[in-house]
Amino acid sequence: MKIIDGNDSIMGRIASYSAKEALQGEDIAIINCDKILISGNKTFTKEKMEASARKHGTTQKGPIIRKTSEKFVKRAIRGMLPDRREGRGKAALRKIKCYAGVPKEFEGKKSISLGKGFVRKAITVGELMRG
Repeated sequence: MKIIDGNDSIMGRIASYSAKEALQGEDIAIINCDKILISGNKTFTKEKMEASARKHGTTQKGPIIRKTSEKFVKRAIRGMLPDRREGRGKAALRKIKCYAGVPKEFEGKKSISLGKGFVRKAITVGELMRG
């Protein structure tokens, strides 16, 4: 099992890496999902998320936008998997587990950090979920 630490890592890099590894049959655990960075302007990212929630669906039954950081990250990974409803994509998505903090079972174990890189403007997933 590979443990990926999301602290100060970019969401796109984590999503693509974990999707690729899960397709190869590896079990993935992503910890610190609330500290993962989404690169870009903070206000633009918040407005884009709010607008997507408003403009789709009806008042009775709108789109489901997750308000927890681990579900938001898993949704981003799901977008990078092929054929998520059946076959390889569905099996790969089951191999990925996301956690907001660090669970007791992963404390003290070696984790992979995908690095921050050079990011001027970014917002954390935790900040975005708080509103």
